[in-house]
Amino acid sequence: MKRRDLLAGGAACWACSLVHSAWAQTPADLDYAMPDRLTQPDPASDEGGLWALMDREERSLRRSPFAVRDGGLKAYVQDVACRLGGDHCPDLRIHLVRTPVFNATMSPNGMMQLWTGLLLRIENEAQLAAVVGHEIGHYLQRHTVDRLRDIKARSAFGQFLGLFGLAGAVGQLAVLASAFAYSRDHEREADRIGAILMHQAGYDVAEASRVWGNLLDELKARGQDPELISPLFATHPAPPERRETLAAYAAALPGGSAGDAAYETGTGRFLDEWLDDEVKRAQYAETLVLLSRLLTRRSGQGVIHLHRGDVYRLRGEKGDVDLAMADYQAAIRSADAPPRAYRGIGLTARQLGQKTEAVAALSRYLELAPDAPDARLIGTYVAELR
Repeated sequence: MKRRDLLAGGAACWACSLVHSAWAQTPADLDYAMPDRLTQPDPASDEGGLWALMDREERSLRRSPFAVRDGGLKAYVQDVACRLGGDHCPDLRIHLVRTPVFNATMSPNGMMQLWTGLLLRIENEAQLAAVVGHEIGHYLQRHTVDRLRDIKARSAFGQFLGLFGLAGAVGQLAVLASAFAYSRDHEREADRIGAILMHQAGYDVAEASRVWGNLLDELKARGQDPELISPLFATHPAPPERRETLAAYAAALPGGSAGDAAYETGTGRFLDEWLDDEVKRAQYAETLVLLSRLLTRRSGQGVIHLHRGDVYRLRGEKGDVDLAMADYQAAIRSADAPPRAYRGIGLTARQLGQKTEAVAALSRYLELAPDAPDARLIGTYVAELR
């Protein structure tokens, strides 16, 4: 199995676990007393055994080549978790994983994973808080322990333990997340708690539903029913019901900020890297929806146009050459014009047999980025064209 397929198939993410039905809210529904800090349980207990198992996996994750080690980015996301978690802050450990898939998971020992495919799709700090708050809700209510007991009750514990030993901590934890898919009641509770934590921390609760809607728009771009093509939707109620419930939370908990500028500052420098990974997924229809949305929401317009041009060039459908050229030209005209836009123009012109234009664009690319990883290859192209 390919790594990408394993990760996508095992993604039991926050998005697929949003609120599962709409119901009328009363003030009492939005009261929540945060429990005392959790302590490590008896190793001989079910919870203690799972806790020790996840401690081991966390050590493996720290050594994983996919772990993001940028201290500034980790500190930024950790700070959001601490604003939401309050007294539980010392027990919540955020791990960022470089994988272009939308996913977030929470373990009973306080280990939370956020994948860079999720961070790319988040538009502001409030949306990040919606994801993190939901996962903290699972942690506070010890939902994973409930799932473990259910697995044992169904005589599936041996099979569960057999999931370990797969290649790489990311793959192990993705499959683990799938095994621990929460019940609908768990998800309702986690969404309720997450909304309350967002509101208490000063975030706009209305942003939670936008995360779900954006992801749904991407999957619809394939032209098929999302419930038929994605594990995120296949086993859950219709998205309109979820949006209705999230809207009810937002109406009951008004106010708060979105935190657009804060999120831009905290994550903006990774936009090019994360978009590189996204384009390599080769899910072009979904990626085009994402990129077109980013052009309306983010700075870094040149970089976004560059990657959308690459998607059109790589997809190669009718009319895509013209669309690619238009995006590359827009990238060059932008304030943050990336040198690779000239590379895109040159490769597209080379493909069309336009030798003069190709040589000019590729030569300009080499002037601007002489130390680029593909500089030798591009130089070969220029020599051949001449």
